Amino acid sequence: MGIKILRSNSVLFCQRYFPTSTSPNPVNLLFFHSLSLCSMKKDPDLERALSRNRRWIVNNQIKHILLRTPTHTATVKSLQKRFKTLDLQGNALNWLRKYPCCFDTFTDADGEVFFRLTKRMEALVEEEDGVREAEEENMSRRLAKLLMMSRHQRLNVVKLNELKRSLGFGDDYVLRFVTKYPDMFRIVNHCGRRNSMEIELCKWDDELAVSAIEAKAADKGTSPEFHCSYKGFNEEGLPYVSPYYANHQLNSEQKIVGTVHELLSITLWKKASILKLGHFRREFGLPERLNLVLLRHPNTFYVSNKYKIYTVVLREDYIGSELAYKDPIVVVKEKFGELMQEGLHEYNRRRCQLNLDKKKKKLEIVVKRGKKAVEDDDDSDEEAAAVPECINNNALKAAEERRRFYKTLFDDIFP
Repeated sequence: MGIKILRSNSVLFCQRYFPTSTSPNPVNLLFFHSLSLCSMKKDPDLERALSRNRRWIVNNQIKHILLRTPTHTATVKSLQKRFKTLDLQGNALNWLRKYPCCFDTFTDADGEVFFRLTKRMEALVEEEDGVREAEEENMSRRLAKLLMMSRHQRLNVVKLNELKRSLGFGDDYVLRFVTKYPDMFRIVNHCGRRNSMEIELCKWDDELAVSAIEAKAADKGTSPEFHCSYKGFNEEGLPYVSPYYANHQLNSEQKIVGTVHELLSITLWKKASILKLGHFRREFGLPERLNLVLLRHPNTFYVSNKYKIYTVVLREDYIGSELAYKDPIVVVKEKFGELMQEGLHEYNRRRCQLNLDKKKKKLEIVVKRGKKAVEDDDDSDEEAAAVPECINNNALKAAEERRRFYKTLFDDIFP
């Protein structure tokens, strides 16, 4: 048995020869120096885009917590209990006060602190509902494309809920879509359990079975393909396999890359958590260690570990840190982000003013103490006149120096 090691950037290729094998070709094995996703070179623009979204995600979750309550109000204490699930630490009331344009806090007669949406936030929620209703047909197409890519053209509702925000769906998307588009979707439940409920595609639509890569290639008059920058792979590009017509028993790299690319393409922000994609491993034929495939295609995907959450971003759909195309729902969501920033700016301004007031107060105390010291020195001069000069000469000199120092100091401060 012979082994030949080839090195390519952070990837090791190992060719193992078996003399007893009937095949003359070596068996190609693949090893990675580091299985960490942090090995991908940082992209400052995309990192900035992810960091900007972080606070928005948290506040959007808080918004939905309020909207699910009958009165659209909740106690700060209840939010504090959910802080860990929101991946936050610290005081919930302090967090809410950072965004006064988004959340109002008030105390009831029993001393319990509550919070609610501001009037401006309520108006923004109404605008978002209107845009979502106008975009309902496009969202139904996204759901249909998702089902068409799946192994049996149906997906579990519990799993779909993991991606509903990324796809722009509301909380009532199951009833809304099935009721409004009965010719496209239906609810099935073969096990009878509540968590086994699935949405199934009723009919195939060839017009929807066109991936983003195929559509762009058709516009350019070229053949759809991927390009890879790592040596040791096909540098001329991988043959493209459509995720809509691929054999689901096929676990080739072309099929995996094509599927992930299309999944990200139908999301609003062209990104997704790798952990959430892993929930659909069986449905979309994804490998157990999806990250290893994504790392081999840095020109197509960007993988980040921002906030210790592994996220994959579709590079081609970003210009710097901004989306090349913004869905109408994204435009409304960004207004929410602007409102957050406005509130945060107001909060920081108040904190800055409060700190300045504290510093002024401290300065006034120092000034009063200094004036008192000057007056005490003047009194000591009169008392010193009754003391023999030979005994009190040094004390008089010291008192005179202190008196002159304080007079000079406070004349400069209060001219």
